[in-house]
Formats: sequence, C-alpha cells, structure tokens
Amino acid sequence: MTNPSTSGLFRGIRRFAAAAAVTVALAACSATIDNHGFVPPEDELAQIAVGVDTRETIAETIGQPAASGVLRDEAWIYSAYRVRNYAYQAPQVIERDVVAISFDGNGVVTNIERFGLEDGRVVQLSRRVTETSVRDLGFFRQLMRNLGRVDLGALGG
Repeated sequence: MTNPSTSGLFRGIRRFAAAAAVTVALAACSATIDNHGFVPPEDELAQIAVGVDTRETIAETIGQPAASGVLRDEAWIYSAYRVRNYAYQAPQVIERDVVAISFDGNGVVTNIERFGLEDGRVVQLSRRVTETSVRDLGFFRQLMRNLGRVDLGALGG
C-alpha cells in the first residue's frame, strides 16, 4: 500500500520533469541571431565628399575597414551581416550590408557603393590547393620508393 502523500509527491515530480523537458525542447528550437562586421551609419557616409575626401580623412571620419581591395588598395570595404542559427539546421544569412569606397591613384574618393543581401550572389573563391603526388602510403614506404630515384653520380660531383 502506498502512502497518499508519497504518491502525490511523485506525481508532482513527474509533472515538473515533464514541464522541464518541454521547456528545454522548445528552447533548443528557438533561433539565435549573431551579428558580424561593421558598416558606418548613413549619416557618417553622407559626410564623405566624392572627389574631395581621401583615405586619411575617411579614416578620421568613420575609421578604417577590416578589409580592403583584393589586389591593390583601390577600395575600402565595410561589411556587416546577421546570421540566424537553429539547433540542427545550417546557419542562414538573413541580412547583409556592404559599403565599398573606391579611390583613385592619389587616394581620393571616386565612388561610394552600397550593396544588400538582395544584390549579392555566392562566389566560389579559388581555394589555392596544391595538388600532391603523395598517395595513401606510409612514410617509410614513400622513403623506400624514393631511394631508388637518387642519382649517385650527381652527388659525387
């Protein structure tokens, strides 16, 4: 025979455990938002005069960006984006803002462009992976294979 107060206690513990499990499951399904990067506010960008301002004046006004032109310092690129993460799904970029400030050879501003998520597209960059001739051989096996390729005549001088 069970004690009525003990069965009520177990019933309360089960309800609490079930409520806690539901709460944890719902929390795992909620999205988290991550913010990355920096783009100057519109009022600061409005202070930049094309054909007048230089790299130095822009660095004082809005600061230098984290990235500049790929091959030469022809542009400063400011970028910011927001990513939504769900527990078991791939992250999704939900907002992107890119500002590119172009310069001429003397460092004077020639253009200011703004791009959003709707303007972008996925670009596959070159991975610069060097092809290797190393096969799935162990170190000593590779060493032994290369011993036969040594030209001893070239070593004797």
